[in-house]
Amino acid sequence: MGSMTRTFAELVQERWGDHRPGLAYEDQVLSHHQVAAGAAARAALLADLLPPGAEPHIGVLLDNTPEFPQWLSAAALAGAAVAGINPTRRGAELARDITHTDCRVLVTERSRLPLLDELELPGVRVLVTDTGAYAELLAAYEGAQPQVAAGVGPDTRMLLYFTSGSTGAPKAAVCTQGRLAAAGRSLVDTFGVRADDVHYICMPLFHGNAVIADWAPAMAAGAGVALRRRFSASHFLDDVRGFGATYFTYVGRAVQYLLATEERPDDRDNPLRVGFGTEAGAVDAARFEERFGVRLVEGYGSSEGGAAVQRTADTPAGAIGRAAPGDDLVVLDPETGAACPPAVFDAGGRLVNGGEAIGELVNRGRSSFEGYWRNDAAYGERVRADGWYWTGDLFYRDAAGFLYFAGRGDDKVRVDSENLAPAMIENILARWPDAAAVAVYGVPDPVSGDQVMATLAPREGTGFDPLAFGEFLLAQGDLGTKMAPRFVRVVERMPVTATNKVRRGELRREGFWSGGELWWRPAGEATYRRLTERERDALVGAYREQGREALLQPH
Repeated sequence: MGSMTRTFAELVQERWGDHRPGLAYEDQVLSHHQVAAGAAARAALLADLLPPGAEPHIGVLLDNTPEFPQWLSAAALAGAAVAGINPTRRGAELARDITHTDCRVLVTERSRLPLLDELELPGVRVLVTDTGAYAELLAAYEGAQPQVAAGVGPDTRMLLYFTSGSTGAPKAAVCTQGRLAAAGRSLVDTFGVRADDVHYICMPLFHGNAVIADWAPAMAAGAGVALRRRFSASHFLDDVRGFGATYFTYVGRAVQYLLATEERPDDRDNPLRVGFGTEAGAVDAARFEERFGVRLVEGYGSSEGGAAVQRTADTPAGAIGRAAPGDDLVVLDPETGAACPPAVFDAGGRLVNGGEAIGELVNRGRSSFEGYWRNDAAYGERVRADGWYWTGDLFYRDAAGFLYFAGRGDDKVRVDSENLAPAMIENILARWPDAAAVAVYGVPDPVSGDQVMATLAPREGTGFDPLAFGEFLLAQGDLGTKMAPRFVRVVERMPVTATNKVRRGELRREGFWSGGELWWRPAGEATYRRLTERERDALVGAYREQGREALLQPH
């Protein structure tokens, strides 16, 4: 990841006196100098607002407005840490995120104030950015210069960003100034980021992806930043053209949403050089490059910084890449701790030893993971007694050392004693020309293990043709017989989180109890048909006979 001897505050200081365009938002443009000046004023204000002896933590509950990066930079100067607050959280959960991270100041905007109604937030000072009172308060600090607070160093906490777990309360991962600065510099080197580049930030800044993979390299290179308040597929192309954007990041299903927009003859007429992200899938990445002329680089890095996989020019199709420099990545059986054997593929490219080859990705080298805020139990799940970092994610590895993503730890699907990779099945189903988005997960089998279920969102103007879909599956040479979905749920739009990640836990819990179009392929049959109420009741009876009814979620 590069040297961790620099502070992020130094990167903020370096923009002082730089009068090139630095931050664009809607019809507003601020120079790098103006952004640094804004950060300096906010840092001075923050120093006066934080109570003596309190943890120097601030919560930021904002959309992607110019206030967000200015408060990030202010925190760096002041030696404070920013907790990005997810606006999709509600009530006690939202209050817990703010109080758990010991925030003494909460920066928000008027549109978010209803979220705070009736919340117990003792000792928290709330600043509302789009008000006259805030402007008046900030005006008293105009003219401040970007001074770095005493004691700020590479080990000073700068981010407390929540990781989205499928169970339990979100964990706040720690990121220091040194690690964030090093991450930015590493991506500058990887993608050749230049000072005249413009980074388009359309993923939410409360999430680590936008801050670490988009904003940090822009700051490290002195590149410009363009903000979109919230991700919009329909405005994406107009934005990148208007801002002159050359780089963007994505997570989850953002790429699928972009591909679902209406095609235009001039789609390739845009300034983008590269997109960097996760979970687009090989098929959609190829579609994106063909349509927009933009290369997508799929990477893997655990949110906590514990392991990273980098793509190289010789990375085979379907693989993510090899271990990043300094990482010693292995795929281990999570139950025994033994190394999983290399993946074996048949002539059609299908993984034939998934039951043995799929395991948890583990970093035996020196990890940059810096822990969770006040959560020793979660830390113990990641860093075991041997000091290795266990990612919680499923991978398999070929004989040449290339790593393939197989799903999140709780996504494992086991059919007839064989471990299947949901991510691999999704990549195959994504070839279905009428699919805008696909999610694959397991539902319990009536006897043992799991059955494969898929949720499919058709492209606009299309529907689900069960005969054509069945023929499509038969034509995929790398789709094993155990991989074909037993159940297919058809939805208008895939349920996703605020960061465009599919709500697999929600889909898994709903199983075949969900409403809407639900199709299934009974054992021994080749075609899909609608699951009737009578057939569903018969299925429940089969679970009951085997004593597995408790595995089904209640209707």
